[in-house]
Amino acid sequence: MDTDPTPTAPILRLGDTAPDFEANTTHGPLRFHDWKGDSWCVLFSHPADFTPVCTTEFVGFASRADEFAKRDVKLIGNSIDSVYSHIAWVRNIEQTQKVSVGFPVIADLDQKVAGAYGMVHAPMAVTATVRTVFFIDPRNVLRAMIYYPLTTGRNIDEILRVIDALQTSDENGVATPAG
Repeated sequence: MDTDPTPTAPILRLGDTAPDFEANTTHGPLRFHDWKGDSWCVLFSHPADFTPVCTTEFVGFASRADEFAKRDVKLIGNSIDSVYSHIAWVRNIEQTQKVSVGFPVIADLDQKVAGAYGMVHAPMAVTATVRTVFFIDPRNVLRAMIYYPLTTGRNIDEILRVIDALQTSDENGVATPAG
């Protein structure tokens, strides 16, 4: 008999519909599918505000926001910190790193978003989301996912490469090679 009290997170699979949700964000309340509209979306989670690795990732996403916008990709972050913490952290990033964070950050205090997307991995932590990137197409279909341990930052070039590959495949009916 399994005595692990940790709830099992859903296993999202490629081709699944990205779960819809309502949440408070640094840009106010939103309903995810309505906010996303018919754009591509990169939904990414981070373990905690004001941490060194998460800060470098936010600087990376924010400094490349124009490149995502050119590809019709909306960015949205998620963690289980509060809106107030997110706002203070974003302001700190803008002041110290001289980059504007123009995308919303979800305040997922009740872990509803993290739970729906399977971002809390109990062996790693029960109160923090692992670093996850979800690539969601204009039809709200989950097209790719990348999971990172809490200790490893993401590579924004790779995230843009995956978007380019997915969009190229859709537009031309081709497979894309490595790199």
